[in-house]
Amino acid sequence: PREPGEAAFAQRIDPSREPGLSPEQRRLMAQVEYVQRQRALQRRLRSRNVLLALGIGAVTFGIYGYTFYSVSQERFLDELEQEAEAARARA
Repeated sequence: PREPGEAAFAQRIDPSREPGLSPEQRRLMAQVEYVQRQRALQRRLRSRNVLLALGIGAVTFGIYGYTFYSVSQERFLDELEQEAEAARARA
């Protein structure tokens, strides 16, 4: 007893127990269920892949940024140039 305007919901059936289904209909139902499971698996894998890509990108940019930061802190080349200029001035 449904109220008027209420949507009918699909009922899950077991194709092997359902009378009146031909072997072709059973095969088609199994094929559709297989495709739906594959789509669900692809969606799950896609979200995992996105998270993995974001993680790898964050690590890559972190290493890149740290490298630039640490190279900008190094002053040994400046010290070598100052020593070379001092040596040239003495000569």
